[in-house]
Amino acid sequence: MLKIGEFSKLSRVSIRMLRHYDEIDLLAPAAIDPHTGYRYYSEDQLPIVCRITALKDLGFGLSLIGEILACGENREQIDHYLAIRQIELEQQAADTARRLRLLDTARRRLQKEEATMYDVTLKSLPERQVASVRMTIPSYDQEGMLWSILVSETASLHIQPDDPCYCSVIFHDGEYRESDVDVEAQKTVKGSYHDTEHVKFKIMPPVTFASATYQGPYSEINAVNAAVAAWVRDNGYIYDAPAFNIYHISPHETQNPEEFVTEICYPVRKP
Repeated sequence: MLKIGEFSKLSRVSIRMLRHYDEIDLLAPAAIDPHTGYRYYSEDQLPIVCRITALKDLGFGLSLIGEILACGENREQIDHYLAIRQIELEQQAADTARRLRLLDTARRRLQKEEATMYDVTLKSLPERQVASVRMTIPSYDQEGMLWSILVSETASLHIQPDDPCYCSVIFHDGEYRESDVDVEAQKTVKGSYHDTEHVKFKIMPPVTFASATYQGPYSEINAVNAAVAAWVRDNGYIYDAPAFNIYHISPHETQNPEEFVTEICYPVRKP
């Protein structure tokens, strides 16, 4: 048997923490002297405390560690806990990577004073024919669903793109939504075609809009929106229809977000 101090040295766990483990019924001493109150641990408990330390290093809380220890040597049950923790860590890693990209973008914008580099102009699009898919999708980053439907349902039609050809999306909701967003994907085409299950061919009216074009990842869109909004305010215009984006270079052409070229468009008119 080992005194608590000896067990602490061998296990590399402080006496304070060993007492805490006892208080929460995670690891009790093998024996307690009824006269002195001294705590004694068994050498057989060293692997257990090592397992506790290893699970803590994996990020498990002490309550979950207690559940895992209760599994004994049931490898299948233990692996279930480990698999769940792995998924959690992978999600945390993805979130951290996204935040790092945002930080990198913010620092580069700060260093280059990119906030002043968005040139906003007033433009017009004439009447045009489009192939359109409008659906409610789970979130804005699921927009690719619309393009997949448009491509798959028109493959047999051999549609001819207009010249110039604009690929755009319209955001029909009057506000930002965290889920169930009403989005319409459009591609300008020429020729005559029959509608498919989800793809509708229609004529879009002329539109006048304030726009800014930028190159870079979609995480920069908020800054571009702010630049366009400031221009609309300063030039005495009001918003006239749902906003839309034109994708000049998109994930269809490149997988490098730094090469994306997006035009942010807000239909406007004079009051």
